[in-house]
Amino acid sequence: MPSFDITSSFDKQEVINAVDQMSRELINRYDFRDTNTSSTLTDNSIIIKSSTDERLNAADQVLREKFAKRNVSIKFLGDFNDEKTPSESKRTYTLKSGIDKDIAKIIVKDLKQNFKKVQSSIQDSSIRVTGKKRDDLQDVISFLKSNDYKIFLNYGNFRD
Repeated sequence: MPSFDITSSFDKQEVINAVDQMSRELINRYDFRDTNTSSTLTDNSIIIKSSTDERLNAADQVLREKFAKRNVSIKFLGDFNDEKTPSESKRTYTLKSGIDKDIAKIIVKDLKQNFKKVQSSIQDSSIRVTGKKRDDLQDVISFLKSNDYKIFLNYGNFRD
């Protein structure tokens, strides 16, 4: 029986490249001179620092542009925390990967309501979808792409 997995993961190298390009642009752009604006990538977070809120928001926009150019979904950025001190503003993004249990339950519920010929099961941070026909699985993928689950979904590990 054909099957595939639904996951939510990003290409770590593309994120590294996007943050690196952002750092270079922050150094070279005239409007960021003397604002101490910088970006740092840790294991699962991106930290943007600047001397003013205005430059912090501009740097945030640069990050989003670099993600778009590298074909990395902005949905991986997740929530952010802003910290302000008198001399510095700091924004920390937590990179999200994997499907939350709550969102996985919603996806499985939607699939059970709309597709009677496929079975879906939650496996750790992914969802396995199985069906008798390849066309049914392709319909599932197009259905999931048309809905917004607030996360980026990858479709892979297709087996006949």
